[in-house]
Amino acid sequence: MENVGNVFGDNVKINESASVSHTIIGSNTKIAKRCSIFGHPDFPLRIGEGSYFGMNSICEGFNASITIGSFVSCAQNVNIMSGSGPNASERMQRLFPIKTGEVSIGNHTWIGASAIILPGVTLGNFCFIHANSVVNASFPDFSVIGGVPAKLIRVFSDLEKEILLK
Repeated sequence: MENVGNVFGDNVKINESASVSHTIIGSNTKIAKRCSIFGHPDFPLRIGEGSYFGMNSICEGFNASITIGSFVSCAQNVNIMSGSGPNASERMQRLFPIKTGEVSIGNHTWIGASAIILPGVTLGNFCFIHANSVVNASFPDFSVIGGVPAKLIRVFSDLEKEILLK
């Protein structure tokens, strides 16, 4: 595991095949096999306590700040990015400029397998993102979202909110 510019809380578990750099990680967070989690020297990626990244997940904070809350669950193959576009082709950028933007994911959010979170997205606390969703817009607390592009499916009921907040 790469260890450049990192600050780790207590009991952080990172698989030896993962790559983590320029990241501040809260206590009791786990990062599984073959993950690539990185920020930038000027704005380190931040992950709260008790979070989890499943196998083969990517969290790219090179272009703008990424903040992941506490107790966030990312299933396998999740991709969270602060920049997206045809960075190898200046000609293609004329039509499709590179988009960059900060990403913020609230506490207790669950991101399903193979979901993609695009630059500029803010997700509130207690959100659930269905597997294979492409999230290109922001959603408030207690949102259940999914699809390509992701849309609000429903908001948690009052009873569900009560159960979560006890």
